[in-house]
Amino acid sequence: MRGYLRTAALAAAACGTLLTSAACGSGFDDSAGQSASAPQSSGPASLQILIGSSGDAETTAVRDAAAAWSTASGNTATVTPAQDLTQQLGQAFAGSNPPDVFYVDASRFADYASVGALEPYGDKISQPTDFYESLRTAFTRDGKFYCVPKDFSTLALIVNDDLWKKAGLGEADVPTTWDQLTEVSKKIKAKGLVPLALGDTRDRMGAFMVEAGGWITSPDGKQATADSPENVQALEYVKSLLKEGLAKTPKQLDAGWGGEAFGKAKAAMTIEGNWIKGAIKADYPDVKYTAHELPAGPKGKGTLSFTNCWGIAAKSKHKEQAISFVEAMTKADQQMAFARAFGVMPSRQSAKEAFAQAFPEDVPFVDGAAYAQGPVNAPKMDSVLADFDAGLQNLTTTDPKTLLARLQKNTESALG
Repeated sequence: MRGYLRTAALAAAACGTLLTSAACGSGFDDSAGQSASAPQSSGPASLQILIGSSGDAETTAVRDAAAAWSTASGNTATVTPAQDLTQQLGQAFAGSNPPDVFYVDASRFADYASVGALEPYGDKISQPTDFYESLRTAFTRDGKFYCVPKDFSTLALIVNDDLWKKAGLGEADVPTTWDQLTEVSKKIKAKGLVPLALGDTRDRMGAFMVEAGGWITSPDGKQATADSPENVQALEYVKSLLKEGLAKTPKQLDAGWGGEAFGKAKAAMTIEGNWIKGAIKADYPDVKYTAHELPAGPKGKGTLSFTNCWGIAAKSKHKEQAISFVEAMTKADQQMAFARAFGVMPSRQSAKEAFAQAFPEDVPFVDGAAYAQGPVNAPKMDSVLADFDAGLQNLTTTDPKTLLARLQKNTESALG
């Protein structure tokens, strides 16, 4: 699950922070005629599947599921874990030889969809409304549900049980609002502890924007909404936490990410996704913790979601078989098999009860799907978002209004 941890940030960093309206698009030529549909081949197909695997467990699980589908359908499916999914997809599209099926990160979806590289097949999968609405929205463009989400993660508040007790706090003290978060953080600080380890990018701080009722773009990804009063309120609050020492960034705690700072007991709380479960088990097995829904903001609950879809190439000659493959991969029982194999959360609502029974400690994460905000659903935004992250990393010395005005201008330029 840590594959979700820095996907968007790393993609943005690779592009740099030079802001031009055409900077850092899909990784292939926008004028390459991606929308041209390939003639379909009849008979058994040999599908090529490219995945961005989180490790051996995921690769094995997907290969096993693909083998079962192959046996049942009479087709074959070769599953290849990518070394660099974005780069390899870009090269494949540029060479007009894309894999039939592939993972598409929500933060990259609009780049591919906007140039016709993806087959819009979402509504052809059985019970498409069974996928969480927030996840369907992440993969919908111009009214078309392009590709179905394979699984997802959300952010939650992670509490270190031992440090919590050391600060004299109990279960009833877990904050459910911003005011309570401030209050309990002051109590923790008074005990000589760091209250909260908070990642200094939009992939963590952006949750506060959602809780305040704001976001970077409109739901359809067509309009910039960055310089709203709601976003200003959110960043002013985050800035206050940082300036008062109620929150510190991983860098300030000599850590690479919030989970590392938390695992090393350098903070009593952190805001991370359910990938932290595997990291704590592997690297800090003695740390006891609980997960809770994020504290609600002025406009209610909010969190961020991170997801991939099963993309099908518009140029695939085996679309019918590819859709059959995705259908098999996204059945509720298959999603639960993936959850048990490598820790993901099923994207179908019908699997929620089974998931909650199997993984009760992860319920706060899956509950977040009901109000989660996905990544920015607009193309050519990588450099814009990288610049915003750079601004957030200097939030304590920056006026949020100035930071958001810059984001608004750059987003408008990118959206054209």
